[in-house]
Amino acid sequence: MSADNPQNDPSQESTQPTGETQATEENVSADAYFSTSDDPIQQLKQDLVDAEKRVLLAQADLENFRKRMRREREDELKYANMPLLADLLPVVDNLQRALESAGTGEQAGGIVEGIKIVEKQLVEAMKKRGCEAIEAQGQPFDPNLHEAIMQQPSADVEPNTVLHVAQVGYKMYDRVVRPSQVIVSKAAE
Repeated sequence: MSADNPQNDPSQESTQPTGETQATEENVSADAYFSTSDDPIQQLKQDLVDAEKRVLLAQADLENFRKRMRREREDELKYANMPLLADLLPVVDNLQRALESAGTGEQAGGIVEGIKIVEKQLVEAMKKRGCEAIEAQGQPFDPNLHEAIMQQPSADVEPNTVLHVAQVGYKMYDRVVRPSQVIVSKAAE
Protein backbone atom coordinates (compact mmCIF):
# COMPACT_ATOMS: atom_id res chain seq x y z
CA MET A 1 0.00 0.00 0.00
CA SER A 2 1.37 3.27 -0.94
CA ALA A 3 1.28 6.41 1.14
CA ASP A 4 0.17 8.60 -1.78
CA ASN A 5 -3.19 6.84 -2.07
CA PRO A 6 -5.59 8.81 0.10
CA GLN A 7 -8.26 6.10 0.05
CA ASN A 8 -6.17 3.75 2.10
CA ASP A 9 -5.02 6.31 4.66
CA PRO A 10 -7.03 5.74 7.88
CA SER A 11 -6.19 9.17 9.29
CA GLN A 12 -7.93 10.85 6.37
CA GLU A 13 -11.16 8.93 6.85
CA SER A 14 -11.61 9.79 10.49
CA THR A 15 -11.03 13.55 10.16
CA GLN A 16 -13.32 14.25 7.22
CA PRO A 17 -16.97 13.62 8.00
CA THR A 18 -19.26 12.88 5.15
CA GLY A 19 -21.95 15.37 4.08
CA GLU A 20 -24.65 13.29 5.75
CA THR A 21 -22.87 13.18 9.04
CA GLN A 22 -22.23 16.93 9.06
CA ALA A 23 -25.90 17.79 8.34
CA THR A 24 -27.04 15.45 11.08
CA GLU A 25 -24.74 17.09 13.59
CA GLU A 26 -26.13 20.58 12.69
CA ASN A 27 -29.72 19.34 13.08
CA VAL A 28 -28.94 17.86 16.44
CA SER A 29 -27.33 21.07 17.68
CA ALA A 30 -30.23 23.23 16.35
CA ASP A 31 -32.79 20.89 17.92
CA ALA A 32 -30.89 21.00 21.17
CA TYR A 33 -30.88 24.84 21.05
CA PHE A 34 -34.61 25.15 20.37
CA SER A 35 -35.59 22.56 22.88
CA THR A 36 -33.60 24.20 25.67
CA SER A 37 -35.03 27.71 25.20
CA ASP A 38 -38.50 29.13 24.64
CA ASP A 39 -39.52 29.03 21.02
CA PRO A 40 -37.52 31.91 19.51
CA ILE A 41 -39.75 32.13 16.43
CA GLN A 42 -42.78 32.69 18.62
CA GLN A 43 -40.77 35.18 20.67
CA LEU A 44 -39.77 37.05 17.51
CA LYS A 45 -43.38 37.05 16.30
CA GLN A 46 -44.52 38.45 19.65
CA ASP A 47 -41.77 41.10 19.53
CA LEU A 48 -42.93 42.05 16.04
CA VAL A 49 -46.55 42.39 17.20
CA ASP A 50 -45.43 44.50 20.17
CA ALA A 51 -43.29 46.71 17.93
CA GLU A 52 -46.20 47.20 15.52
CA LYS A 53 -48.43 48.24 18.43
CA ARG A 54 -45.82 50.74 19.62
CA VAL A 55 -45.51 52.16 16.10
CA LEU A 56 -49.30 52.55 15.82
CA LEU A 57 -49.47 54.25 19.24
CA ALA A 58 -46.64 56.58 18.29
CA GLN A 59 -48.40 57.45 15.02
CA ALA A 60 -51.67 58.12 16.86
CA ASP A 61 -49.88 60.30 19.41
CA LEU A 62 -48.20 62.25 16.63
CA GLU A 63 -51.50 62.76 14.82
CA ASN A 64 -53.19 63.94 18.05
CA PHE A 65 -50.29 66.32 18.66
CA ARG A 66 -50.62 67.72 15.14
CA LYS A 67 -54.37 68.24 15.56
CA ARG A 68 -53.88 69.95 18.93
CA MET A 69 -51.18 72.22 17.50
CA ARG A 70 -53.40 73.06 14.50
CA ARG A 71 -56.31 73.89 16.84
CA GLU A 72 -54.11 76.02 19.08
CA ARG A 73 -52.69 77.85 16.06
CA GLU A 74 -56.19 78.52 14.70
CA ASP A 75 -57.32 79.82 18.10
CA GLU A 76 -54.21 81.97 18.35
CA LEU A 77 -54.96 83.54 14.98
CA LYS A 78 -58.67 83.82 15.73
CA TYR A 79 -58.14 85.69 19.01
CA ALA A 80 -54.99 87.64 18.08
CA ASN A 81 -56.91 90.95 17.96
CA MET A 82 -58.31 90.56 21.47
CA PRO A 83 -55.80 92.89 23.20
CA LEU A 84 -56.31 95.58 20.57
CA LEU A 85 -60.09 95.34 20.87
CA ALA A 86 -59.85 95.51 24.66
CA ASP A 87 -57.86 98.75 24.25
CA LEU A 88 -60.48 100.18 21.87
CA LEU A 89 -63.45 99.53 24.18
CA PRO A 90 -62.86 102.65 26.31
CA VAL A 91 -62.87 104.71 23.09
CA VAL A 92 -66.26 103.25 22.15
CA ASP A 93 -67.51 103.95 25.69
CA ASN A 94 -66.35 107.57 25.52
CA LEU A 95 -67.97 108.09 22.12
CA GLN A 96 -71.26 106.70 23.46
CA ARG A 97 -71.03 108.93 26.56
CA ALA A 98 -70.38 111.94 24.34
CA LEU A 99 -73.50 111.12 22.34
CA GLU A 100 -75.59 110.73 25.49
CA SER A 101 -74.37 113.98 27.02
CA ALA A 102 -74.68 116.02 23.81
CA GLY A 103 -78.42 115.70 23.88
CA THR A 104 -80.40 117.31 21.08
CA GLY A 105 -79.07 120.88 21.23
CA GLU A 106 -79.14 122.88 17.99
CA GLN A 107 -75.52 124.01 18.27
CA ALA A 108 -74.11 120.53 18.67
CA GLY A 109 -76.08 119.04 15.78
CA GLY A 110 -73.17 118.66 13.34
CA ILE A 111 -70.73 117.46 15.99
CA VAL A 112 -73.21 114.90 17.29
CA GLU A 113 -73.75 113.56 13.79
CA GLY A 114 -69.98 113.29 13.29
CA ILE A 115 -69.55 111.44 16.58
CA LYS A 116 -72.39 109.06 15.65
CA ILE A 117 -70.68 108.25 12.35
CA VAL A 118 -67.29 107.63 14.01
CA GLU A 119 -68.87 105.47 16.71
CA LYS A 120 -70.78 103.46 14.11
CA GLN A 121 -67.64 102.93 12.00
CA LEU A 122 -65.66 101.79 15.02
CA VAL A 123 -68.37 99.34 16.12
CA GLU A 124 -68.64 97.96 12.56
CA ALA A 125 -64.85 97.51 12.36
CA MET A 126 -64.97 95.60 15.64
CA LYS A 127 -67.81 93.40 14.33
CA LYS A 128 -65.72 92.52 11.28
CA ARG A 129 -63.09 91.20 13.68
CA GLY A 130 -65.65 89.13 15.58
CA CYS A 131 -66.17 91.49 18.52
CA GLU A 132 -69.79 92.25 19.40
CA ALA A 133 -71.65 93.78 22.31
CA ILE A 134 -73.14 91.39 24.86
CA GLU A 135 -76.90 91.72 25.03
CA ALA A 136 -77.70 92.07 28.72
CA GLN A 137 -80.75 94.28 29.25
CA GLY A 138 -83.69 92.13 30.44
CA GLN A 139 -81.67 88.92 30.18
CA PRO A 140 -81.16 86.44 33.03
CA PHE A 141 -77.95 87.17 34.94
CA ASP A 142 -75.06 85.04 33.66
CA PRO A 143 -71.82 85.34 35.67
CA ASN A 144 -69.87 84.24 32.58
CA LEU A 145 -71.06 87.31 30.64
CA HIS A 146 -72.10 89.81 33.30
CA GLU A 147 -70.49 91.44 36.31
CA ALA A 148 -73.07 92.39 38.92
CA ILE A 149 -72.19 95.72 40.49
CA MET A 150 -75.42 96.03 42.48
CA GLN A 151 -78.68 94.29 43.32
CA GLN A 152 -81.96 96.15 43.34
CA PRO A 153 -85.32 94.87 44.59
CA SER A 154 -87.97 94.75 41.89
CA ALA A 155 -91.51 93.41 41.77
CA ASP A 156 -91.76 93.92 38.00
CA VAL A 157 -89.23 91.28 36.92
CA GLU A 158 -88.06 87.92 38.20
CA PRO A 159 -85.07 87.79 40.53
CA ASN A 160 -81.61 87.55 38.89
CA THR A 161 -82.68 89.50 35.82
CA VAL A 162 -80.57 92.36 34.45
CA LEU A 163 -82.39 95.63 35.19
CA HIS A 164 -79.81 98.11 33.92
CA VAL A 165 -76.52 97.95 32.02
CA ALA A 166 -73.96 100.31 33.56
CA GLN A 167 -71.21 99.42 31.07
CA VAL A 168 -71.68 97.42 27.88
CA GLY A 169 -69.68 94.21 27.70
CA TYR A 170 -68.14 92.71 24.59
CA LYS A 171 -67.22 89.25 23.45
CA MET A 172 -65.02 88.06 20.63
CA TYR A 173 -66.53 84.99 19.04
CA ASP A 174 -67.13 82.85 22.14
CA ARG A 175 -64.69 84.56 24.55
CA VAL A 176 -65.55 87.50 26.77
CA VAL A 177 -63.33 90.53 26.16
CA ARG A 178 -65.04 92.51 28.90
CA PRO A 179 -68.10 91.47 30.91
CA SER A 180 -71.13 93.76 31.06
CA GLN A 181 -71.42 95.64 34.33
CA VAL A 182 -75.04 95.30 35.33
CA ILE A 183 -77.57 95.97 38.06
CA VAL A 184 -79.45 92.76 38.86
CA SER A 185 -82.94 92.39 40.29
CA LYS A 186 -83.69 90.61 43.51
CA ALA A 187 -86.96 89.65 45.15
CA ALA A 188 -88.97 92.60 46.47
CA GLU A 189 -89.11 92.81 50.25
